Amino acid sequence: MRRAAIIGAGPAGLMAAEQLAQAGIAVTLYERLPSPARKFLMAGRGGLNLTHSEPLPQFLARYGAASAWLAPFIEAFPPEALGAWCKGLGIETFVGTSGRVFPRDMKATPLLRAWLKRLGGLGVTLVTRATWTGWDATGALTFEGAPAIAPDVTILALGGASWPRLGSDGSWVAALAGIATTPFKPANCGVLHHWSAHFITRAAGLPLKRIVASTGGQAAAGEITITRTGLEGGAIYALSPPLRAQIEQSGQALLRLDLRPSLTLEALAAKLGGSESLATKLRKAGLSSAAAALVQELRHRGSNAPIPELVKALPLTITGMAGLERAISSAGGVKRTELTPDLMLRARPGVFLAGEMLDWEAPTGGYLLQACFATGRAAGQGALRWLARG
Repeated sequence: MRRAAIIGAGPAGLMAAEQLAQAGIAVTLYERLPSPARKFLMAGRGGLNLTHSEPLPQFLARYGAASAWLAPFIEAFPPEALGAWCKGLGIETFVGTSGRVFPRDMKATPLLRAWLKRLGGLGVTLVTRATWTGWDATGALTFEGAPAIAPDVTILALGGASWPRLGSDGSWVAALAGIATTPFKPANCGVLHHWSAHFITRAAGLPLKRIVASTGGQAAAGEITITRTGLEGGAIYALSPPLRAQIEQSGQALLRLDLRPSLTLEALAAKLGGSESLATKLRKAGLSSAAAALVQELRHRGSNAPIPELVKALPLTITGMAGLERAISSAGGVKRTELTPDLMLRARPGVFLAGEMLDWEAPTGGYLLQACFATGRAAGQGALRWLARG
């Protein structure tokens, strides 16, 4: 039998293993942690968002600069196919009100358990506590915690660099010396802003609901949470790329928040008229305690802008992005130019790459997992075609 080594037991690695094992390849799956798919399980704690139901053209556009080269992989395994694959594991899915797709029970554990059972039935061997260190002089894969192996084909699915305690820390870059990579940067993460001590005591941990955030001509609606060091939440995560670009260019970014997007400036001005206290006016205008605290924070810091304008376009100076250790995902990875259309490294024939170790990023909403599943499948099928060519 032909032998395959897959390094990294996250969604991309597991999907690649399934493709190869179903074709009769003897697959050994290596994972550096004591158990597989730690980050996948973490993603499922608040409800496992597998993918999104929006039309494919809009779906693909979410990948920004990487959309063109990711398109063939996602078109070959689109959200509908992912739903059917889940059903084949006995996991029913549903579309939420936001268009996001979840398992019926919202959990990751049952899906992972069924998936590992399928892979075990296909003969896949899982080796844990095995850290890949590169290749030896003979071309064999070397590990800390496992013997060296010289497989017929290798798939690397080593992840990006976010949440490193869950297994992916980007340390594999050293083992791929000579392969061009884009440095890892935090994506889908919080941002930093300096609050006053009084504001932190009053508002840290409070949510800002039904707001619109904007920067650099881009906008995102959703919910934001005020933190002791800045802001986090879906509307902030969606703006990670433009915020990060501004910070890299000038050291800071301007973020504006529309705290009452359902009201026009004129309607809001009418509600804020009268001689009552500012706190009373803001409450009557429908601002939450967190939103009102933000307006008062800007006023205490010397802003002379009219209150309606502050409510509709509250300006915040963002001084940095939260670190990779807390980011949901990372931008950066192996550059597309290093790979064949089948995701094989040009410099190392027989070595294929998949998942977040590739140079792409996407917002939350199911786009991250969909691309991991799709590129894992594509790498597995590419490996099969390479083996068939001998």
